[in-house]
Amino acid sequence: LIQIVFREKGRCRIIDIGGTELYWKIIDSHFLQENAVSITLLNLQKVNVNPPIFTSDIGDACDLRHIATNSYDLAHSNSVIEHVGDCRRMEQFASEVARVANRYYVQTPNFWFPLEPHFGVFFFHWLPEPVRVSLQLRYNLGEFQRSHSVGDAVRTVQSARLVDMKMFRYLFPDAEIRKEKLAFFTKSLIAIRK
Repeated sequence: LIQIVFREKGRCRIIDIGGTELYWKIIDSHFLQENAVSITLLNLQKVNVNPPIFTSDIGDACDLRHIATNSYDLAHSNSVIEHVGDCRRMEQFASEVARVANRYYVQTPNFWFPLEPHFGVFFFHWLPEPVRVSLQLRYNLGEFQRSHSVGDAVRTVQSARLVDMKMFRYLFPDAEIRKEKLAFFTKSLIAIRK
């Protein structure tokens, strides 16, 4: 996608919604420079960045009204949509991603993959919410420390809502949906609008 944009425009302006500079180390810095890439990292708080490639912006991924339509060439988001909240918030997120850039790349863990990636427990996300809350009150799970109140446990459990293929297609109807596989299982879903 970066190369397609660069061939068309001679540069590539990316907004990475919920992104970090560390994430972009997966791509060779020379490639980013050669393709005149600039990346705005949009998060709930300002993050320290290394110019000139990176800048930081503050905002709610579900309400980017401070960003004009098609301000960027490419919107990118890796494992964020499952953290924005309920279905209504996911719809707002998807709408904003599609609005701020002509092209986008959005990745999320697949609900039907047996390992819940945030809590690090097999089948955790398939359990009823009260069971997940009970486990969160008793154990350190994945990236989360044991909760000390029911309210904290509920908020922690509800902080990650994985989506399946049907929901992902609904959220990104104009995208090609790709499956990232691990062995026989679809680990992640990727929505790409070229």
